Amino acid sequence: MRSLVFATNNQYKTAEVNKLLEGKYEVLNLSDIGCETDIPETGSSFAENANLKSHYVAANYQMDCFADDSGLEVEALNNEPGIFSARYSGVRDDRTNLLFLLDRLKGQVNRAARFKTVISLVQGGNTFLFEGVIEGTIREVPVGDQGFGYDPIFEPQGYEQTFAEMSMAQKNEISHRAIAMRKLIAFLKEQV
Repeated sequence: MRSLVFATNNQYKTAEVNKLLEGKYEVLNLSDIGCETDIPETGSSFAENANLKSHYVAANYQMDCFADDSGLEVEALNNEPGIFSARYSGVRDDRTNLLFLLDRLKGQVNRAARFKTVISLVQGGNTFLFEGVIEGTIREVPVGDQGFGYDPIFEPQGYEQTFAEMSMAQKNEISHRAIAMRKLIAFLKEQV
């Protein structure tokens, strides 16, 4: 069985991908390969940040690897927070970032936004990118207590609930990350 590294320390994400690949690959995470480095995300796009992580592992551990980067883009804010979603307010605190974003949107009629994920796969020395996007709008006040980050203010197009009002299973069916991951899984299954 071929091994593949997911550049994450999240055991849940690793187990989920292993299940989706139905035993065709053994998916390892950073702790499984002994990587304790906090890989810098200094790129200017989701794709660049995902590439930095996947290429770091491929170069330093000589293993095929995939990595993702995600964030929220708000049209009225010139697609901010974008790659800075996790620290938009200057700190890594979900609630502070969410309130900072709502404050920046005060008085804005255009509430259009999208969540985006880009996955970078380095396999056999080649790089492949997979993108997932879900369009939606930003609510004026947070609603719901599921999820994390901007979930309480993001209402996906075609729904009347925020991500934070949905069950994890429902969100995982339609989310940007799920869309990108389905593309990656389909590609990997074709390779075996």
